[in-house]
Amino acid sequence: MKYIGAHVSVEGGVGNAPIRAHEIEATSFALFTRSPSRWSSPAIKPAEAERFRENCAKYGYTPAQILPHDSYLINLGAPDPAKLEMSRTAFLDEFERCSQLGLTMLNFHPGSHLNAIPIDDCLALIADSINIVLDKTEGVKAVIENTAGQGSNLGCTFEQIAAIIDKVHDKERVGVCVDTCHTFAAGYDLASAEGYDAAWKHFDEVIGFKYLSGMHLNDSKKGLGSRVDRHELIGQGTIGPEFFARLMADKRMDNIPLILETPNPDEWAREIAWLKSNVTD
Repeated sequence: MKYIGAHVSVEGGVGNAPIRAHEIEATSFALFTRSPSRWSSPAIKPAEAERFRENCAKYGYTPAQILPHDSYLINLGAPDPAKLEMSRTAFLDEFERCSQLGLTMLNFHPGSHLNAIPIDDCLALIADSINIVLDKTEGVKAVIENTAGQGSNLGCTFEQIAAIIDKVHDKERVGVCVDTCHTFAAGYDLASAEGYDAAWKHFDEVIGFKYLSGMHLNDSKKGLGSRVDRHELIGQGTIGPEFFARLMADKRMDNIPLILETPNPDEWAREIAWLKSNVTD
């Protein structure tokens, strides 16, 4: 089964997220459990956490269908020791919030070397950060999102993600979220049938499908290999509708959250309906 949804707002409390997902007929959703642009946020009140759990049950959302996203400020490979410690503290808080809400995955961008340390050193720092937080928590999987390769951001190649996973001690608690816009912008040709097959073959050889834990479904405003992260509505960008129709027919993407992050929330219900119409039995 395809779990198709969007990154919904938590305005008014995290308990509203399942309601908003239900309103657009989503079968999965993503959310921020804290402010994505601040180092610290108020704790989730127990009553609000309970409301979240109750609304998930009411509308039929299990943890397997929900992919929370961490703060944009977190850099698990930060070269500056103070920023690295702040990032690790915030990352741990994200895991604890997921546990409080009964969630089992946390999606995050791996990190950036900021042109201050070698790439391999930064990848090792990212893995160390993951290991530190996994050792202090339980039940929540660290889901690494691939990047478009802007600036000094790491994770734009499958090899870089594999290098992080290789150094994570608990392989059962690490996974990957493939963002379609990022993948295309990083140089993987998803638009053609041949490129689609080649990209996923390479993913399986380098990382392995067993680690695929979710996807972000976004078309791209910029072209193949642009290294520019600019999302576009499904079928209206440089990747095009054929890719998304092909993806919906691909059984390898069953039973994981497939999350829209396209630029106009008013279009999400329409996009979800169109994606569902391309799912084959």
